[in-house]
Amino acid sequence: MLSASELASRLARDAEAVCRHYLCAGRRAGNYWIVGDVANSRGRSLYVRLSGSRAGKWTDAATGQYGDLLDLVREACGLVDFRDVADEARRFLSLPRPDPAQFRTHESNGTASVSRPAAERARRLLQMTQPVSGTLGDHYLRRRGILRASVHRALWFHPSCYYRDLVTGSMTSYPALVAAVTDPAGRVTGVHRTWLDPNGDGKAKVDDPRRALGDLLGNAVRFRFPIREPVSVMAAGEGLETVLSLSDVLPAMPMAAALTANHLAALRLPAGCRRLYIAADADAAGRHGIEGLSRLAQAAGILPLVLSPELGDFNEDLRRLGPDRLTARLREQLAPEDAMAFLPA
Repeated sequence: MLSASELASRLARDAEAVCRHYLCAGRRAGNYWIVGDVANSRGRSLYVRLSGSRAGKWTDAATGQYGDLLDLVREACGLVDFRDVADEARRFLSLPRPDPAQFRTHESNGTASVSRPAAERARRLLQMTQPVSGTLGDHYLRRRGILRASVHRALWFHPSCYYRDLVTGSMTSYPALVAAVTDPAGRVTGVHRTWLDPNGDGKAKVDDPRRALGDLLGNAVRFRFPIREPVSVMAAGEGLETVLSLSDVLPAMPMAAALTANHLAALRLPAGCRRLYIAADADAAGRHGIEGLSRLAQAAGILPLVLSPELGDFNEDLRRLGPDRLTARLREQLAPEDAMAFLPA
């Protein structure tokens, strides 16, 4: 009987076949298989390495899940007991392998011939939302110290947004704060959802109350971001509440929330930008995002400057220390001309 590591290694030898069998809604892009999530939704959040020393390793940038192909089989099939997972893996390994040349029949230059239904679903979801002002979403953010949510056109509220348990596949619904993800031209490419407790007690009591849907790579939730005007100074960060906290005390500065560290590192920056402030996140993934975006900015001739919170993150600074102290700390870190332009006297 093969051990777990041996089964994962055997699966990794046929990583693309595994992906095409269990994640058939995805597509190959270079050396990766791209799909929406472990439940086989269309999208681009989950990516699986197909060859090399890390073949079979996968990460879902939207949820933070990761693992090997044995984990992927478990999640995709909704299995719990390892014996069932191992049996499913052995069953797959006994199947005949299709000719890899057949894989390319309906693909050209790494792009599948189908459209991007995840982005379309995201746009349809936005059409069913309402303005956030006065809603449970507004109440949630105010409890987090964020008072200017209603001025942001990127924020919306859905009173009964579907939530799917990725293990059991069961569907329920909760109120949700919905943020629109847009590309540099302002076109909606996805959404970020924060499911909320119906009684107003923070986030919904589910395993992962925050999820993104759609085309996230290079795009972001944008606040005070002009579409047809040049942006010479802006701020960017990973988390939605981090960026909203900064926006509360820097209301005139354009800002972008990339939603994950991987997406922060790949954020598309506007032409003409001269200075980019990056909101620090203390964990390892956050540092990876900061370093990646800094390199991207420098290559484009943009000066990257890191903004550091006093406590754990900027939302904690806003809630525990207050907006005046947060403003004072930012004044020390901004370029003098930006402090004069964006901070209150």
